[in-house]
Amino acid sequence: MNNREDIIAVNDLHKHFGSVRALNGVSLSVERGKVIVIIGPSGSGKSTLLRCVNHLETPSSGEVWIDGELLTTNQKQLNKVRAEIGMVFQLFNLFPHLTALENVVLAQKVVRQRSKEEAEEVAMRQLVRVGIPEKADVYPGQLSGGQQQRVAIARALAMDPKIMLFDEPTSALDPEMIKEVLDVMLDLAKEGMTMLVVSHEMGFARAAADEIIFMDEGLIVEHTTPHDLFNNPQEERTKLFLSQILQH
Repeated sequence: MNNREDIIAVNDLHKHFGSVRALNGVSLSVERGKVIVIIGPSGSGKSTLLRCVNHLETPSSGEVWIDGELLTTNQKQLNKVRAEIGMVFQLFNLFPHLTALENVVLAQKVVRQRSKEEAEEVAMRQLVRVGIPEKADVYPGQLSGGQQQRVAIARALAMDPKIMLFDEPTSALDPEMIKEVLDVMLDLAKEGMTMLVVSHEMGFARAAADEIIFMDEGLIVEHTTPHDLFNNPQEERTKLFLSQILQH
């Protein structure tokens, strides 16, 4: 049913919150190693789609396949599949009473059952990867927003995920901190990490995305390459959206 190369396959996904129809039949497939950026106005269903991909939100109907496994509401199966998916949110969700290193260590011990020594070694490696090894013993309150978000990315990477989901990872950051987070994400893209990214950062979309999706009113309006979307959008709704955001 699903192409073997597709690490994510979403089939006819619907999600309703009461009378609000957040997703209205979304289907998409993501090949292993590809970077897909999802753009669109607020309330278009972008974040809901991302949250349904790892069942943080349970879809009202439709299917989500992750690396050949159909996600179900079976908690054991869900936990197993979720362990393969890293997620980075708008807000960093770090534990304030733990250092950067301890924040990256914790889930590894609980979910991956790693020893303290192994988890610390992996954590240090990931803090190097995101460019802040010198902040290992610093608490979140003493870090800038950009540094906190990089700790959150390191925490997700420490779990060795097959897929990384980013839900507007720079929208809570000051402008001068956005680049440091996007640079880490660009490096991940170059390394071949499969990434699904909800973002307003059009420069990142141009530079890193293999494919770009424009969503509106719970539907995928266009799914194409960044070059084609920015230079030759097909749908009037896409043209209007781009004309509004690209002139700022």
